[in-house]
Amino acid sequence: MTTVRDWIKKISKKPLFLPLFSVFLVLIINVVYDAAQGNPPFSFFEISITEGALYGRIIDILNRGSEAAILAIGMTLVVSSSAGTDISVGSVMSLAGSLCCMLLAGFGVTHVREAGALQMPIFLGVLAGILIAGLCGVFNGFLVAKMKIQPMVATLILFTAGRAIGLLLTNNKMVYIHLDEFKVFGKTLWIFPTPTVIAAICILVMALVLRLTSLGMYVQSVGINPKASRIAGINSVAIIMLCYIICGLYAGVAGIVATSRIYSADSNNIGLNLELDAILAVALGGNSLGGGRFSLTGSIIGAYTIQAITTTMYALGVAKAQAPVYKAIIVILIVVVQSPVVKGYFARRKAQKESGIAVVGRG
Repeated sequence: MTTVRDWIKKISKKPLFLPLFSVFLVLIINVVYDAAQGNPPFSFFEISITEGALYGRIIDILNRGSEAAILAIGMTLVVSSSAGTDISVGSVMSLAGSLCCMLLAGFGVTHVREAGALQMPIFLGVLAGILIAGLCGVFNGFLVAKMKIQPMVATLILFTAGRAIGLLLTNNKMVYIHLDEFKVFGKTLWIFPTPTVIAAICILVMALVLRLTSLGMYVQSVGINPKASRIAGINSVAIIMLCYIICGLYAGVAGIVATSRIYSADSNNIGLNLELDAILAVALGGNSLGGGRFSLTGSIIGAYTIQAITTTMYALGVAKAQAPVYKAIIVILIVVVQSPVVKGYFARRKAQKESGIAVVGRG
């Protein structure tokens, strides 16, 4: 007969247990906090339509967490294939947005208020921003896959230089694009937040690619054992390069969304600390930071869980400048739990317990 304890053990071993449990925990905290503040029951889940757009705390989490969710897609592939992280994605976001705005406004121009003042169509500016981010992915992928440089060290280059290049492109100034056609990427599409729609499209595209091709299997194979993959005929260099390119392209998309939200190229602040959110999303999604098997669904859930945690911290009175400290603590806890030492300890304890039960049973 299956007991509750056995059922809990079985559920806890599921790949999505950690991210779903984290979501559940955050939601419970918000419900309890609302009750303590005398707010209506389950006010956290209330959704309304105001001025033709959806509003509510859940909608705000989905909206504000879109950039992290988009970054988490590429970061998941990078971590799985190279057993390392791309810490340059925040800076690449900034670079993509800066190039886009500079091309639209023209070098040295700081404000565009009329469509006739644009130097090129918005579509081409957006495409150029995403493509430059893809080139950043090529650069990172070359250093990691071909030159065999440790991923964090390789991506540290653009982590440092990406924002500086963006400032050079914008002549060290803020470039504003005061046009509704550009603002739409960060505002509302019909009644839905456009960033959420863009994130959903990005997730759908990658889910279809992983389902309809063998990319997911190749990525996991390379991440588990690159040498064995090469023997099996898989080009591990090409796979790792492709993962970094995808990560760069998605960082470019996230950069355009973030730039459109504030309709300006703010090279110093766009994507700031979002690389931490992307890495945390992958870890919180139940994925091993040591590479190998991955769960894209878990990473997406992890990204929105992080945004829910951030929103909750703000509601509890935690200052914005202090939020990264708490996120860093969560990263440390997750990494420690996933470490071989901790896993080995619990495995030994389990084996000792089972052997003890077996001895008692024979006795």
